[in-house]
Amino acid sequence: MSGSVRSLHARLLVVIIVPVLLVAAILTVIRYYEVRQTTQQIYDTSLLSIAHVIARDVVLNQGDLLAERLLETLTDALGDQVFYHIVSDQAPPLLSGYTPQPIAENNTGDIRTPVFFDSEFRNQLVRAVSFREYFTTNAMTGSVTVTVWQNTGQREHLTLVLAGRGLITLILVILATGFLVWFGVSYGLKPLLDLQLAIEKRSPDDLSPIKRAVPREVSSLLAATNNLFGQVRNSFAEKDAFIANAAHQLRNPIAGLLSQAEAAERTNDNRQLKERVRDVAEAARRTARLTQQLLSMERVSQGNTLENPESFDIVNLVQEHLANVAARALKQGVKLSLTHEEKTILVRGNAILIGEALDNLLDNALRYGSDAGSKIETTIGRSDNTVTVSIVDNGAGIEEALLGTVFERFTRGAEDGSDGCGLGLAIAQSIVVKHGGDLQLNSSALGTEACISLPCREQAS
Repeated sequence: MSGSVRSLHARLLVVIIVPVLLVAAILTVIRYYEVRQTTQQIYDTSLLSIAHVIARDVVLNQGDLLAERLLETLTDALGDQVFYHIVSDQAPPLLSGYTPQPIAENNTGDIRTPVFFDSEFRNQLVRAVSFREYFTTNAMTGSVTVTVWQNTGQREHLTLVLAGRGLITLILVILATGFLVWFGVSYGLKPLLDLQLAIEKRSPDDLSPIKRAVPREVSSLLAATNNLFGQVRNSFAEKDAFIANAAHQLRNPIAGLLSQAEAAERTNDNRQLKERVRDVAEAARRTARLTQQLLSMERVSQGNTLENPESFDIVNLVQEHLANVAARALKQGVKLSLTHEEKTILVRGNAILIGEALDNLLDNALRYGSDAGSKIETTIGRSDNTVTVSIVDNGAGIEEALLGTVFERFTRGAEDGSDGCGLGLAIAQSIVVKHGGDLQLNSSALGTEACISLPCREQAS
């Protein structure tokens, strides 16, 4: 369970932290582009203002170059070197600045509003602004085209600095969030760890319910665990009771078999020896049947569902098992009969187990409900999706006091005088119930009827 808790702990951390990291990455990208856009707007505004200053200075000085001190001042203000190119429309044109100047793409030559664009100058990236401005001075009257540009190193550096600060802030937020999430998940899973310790402290034999306060979300898990413990306890109790009853039932037949074998060993008379051997053989047969029934009871009690069910013909199965007991019935002077309206009725399940249930019911009918000259009637019928197999004898019936307990293991009449062990009906009922059917027993002084009802999984063919 410790590994499971750690796995759940890791899963919760991953489920929470991964989306946080994804959101942080998206925010980082968004923050970078926001900073870049803001930086560009600030620098572009400054570049446009400087462009106007340069244009006025050049026009007023009738085309003279800017003073070195002014250029240095502008460069210090923007952080990158500034270049300019100014040309007038008059003749001769007024020309000043650097060439060749950057030219904006799709330039129509009529730039009434400032146009900002990226370009290259002397193999370096630059940011430029270009516009036309009208002047009326003593030096000239007319329009001039102004282009001013500067290197982008400083603005890129500022962008990275601001984005880096934002990234550091996000990293700190992520670390703080991760720590809080780790602490919260660990604290939230503490009841599971406490439950784990409570289970680990138990001995293997302690299957009592776990009585511990747990969160509402875990209460269903605890209830299911306690329910499982209860089922295991009941299963162990049934196993223990079955083993105790089986040992008790086997003790007497084995002791009788041993005493008869010892008596046969001490006998010198051949006639008595044969009788003793017959007694030993009969006791061995009874013990073998008891052992077989105990094994059958154990097999059908394993689980509530069938493994690898198949379709089989219940009519053919009943005929086969009646044929198996025909010699015994003939020896006892009992007449067997079978009545069925349909030649084939298909049932889905385990034919061997259903056959064992039939054997036990036929054995009970021959053992307890038949005398010489009596009969056992077997009827097979179908109604809708249910097939019924009815086995009726005309014996003395079952005592009324036993009718409520006949399906319990090792239940027998006090003075039935038979060599049964009280498992036949319990085995038959367990097999029928496992097939989704029902076994009913009706008894009176005129006889006993055992009726098996099973669902028809397929239509008769």
